[in-house]
Order: sequence, then structure tokens, then C-alpha cells
Amino acid sequence: MSNESMFFKGLRLLIVDDDADTRTLLTFLFELDGAEIVTAASASEALEVMSFFKPDILISDICLPDEDGYSLLMKVKNLEAERVRKIPAIALTASVSEEDRIHALVAGFQIYLSKPIDLEELACIVADLAGLKQYA
Repeated sequence: MSNESMFFKGLRLLIVDDDADTRTLLTFLFELDGAEIVTAASASEALEVMSFFKPDILISDICLPDEDGYSLLMKVKNLEAERVRKIPAIALTASVSEEDRIHALVAGFQIYLSKPIDLEELACIVADLAGLKQYA
């Protein structure tokens, strides 16, 4: 990352990806600046986590082992409606087609990022979605 540092203290992120390395990398990236991170390897695990963890932002892979990220997002939106709370969602995927990007945005993801992940870009997007200021 650049010389700029972002402070994520108090920010709660739910990271859903079946790739353990991706979960570890993103956890390290955001915990380093104070965010509280919970990870899940599947949609069902993510929904279980949401019974006790209320994330500010959801970062989810689209291709998950039990059901896809679109299905997960729909279930999260149903939970949001019950809680009267909106959780911004970022889609991470290996798919790079324009059709896939449009599908993700129409499904309700605010941001669509393709892998490999640009960590600095992701950190800036999370800060923007959370309304956090960047500090030099």
C-alpha cells in the first residue's frame, strides 16, 4: 500500500471467501488498521456468523462452495429488512466479463472487483463505503 494510512478502528467487516489465503490476506490488511474482522468460507457459515456479528460491510466472493454470493446477498438483504439496517456489499470474483459485473451490481452489490485483488483499491473502497476519512 502507499504511504497513506487508513484507520478502520471500530469498523466491522464480514469476509466470505472459500480461499483461505484470501481470507487471511484481507484479515491482515484490515486488522492492521484496527477493523474487527470475521471470516467465513461459505454462504451458510456467513449467515451463521451474522446471527452474532453485525458487520458494517460485507466482502464476498461470488463463487462459493454451497451457494453463490448472489444467493448470500439476497439472504443478507432479508436479514437487513428485519433489522432495518443496510449493509454495503463488495463482490470479489475471478470472473471479469462485463455481463458478470452488471449481474453483480443489479443483484445489489455496490462494488464489483475482480481477482487478483488490488489491496490499496479495496482499502479505499471500504473506507469510502464506511464514510471514513483517509489520513496521510
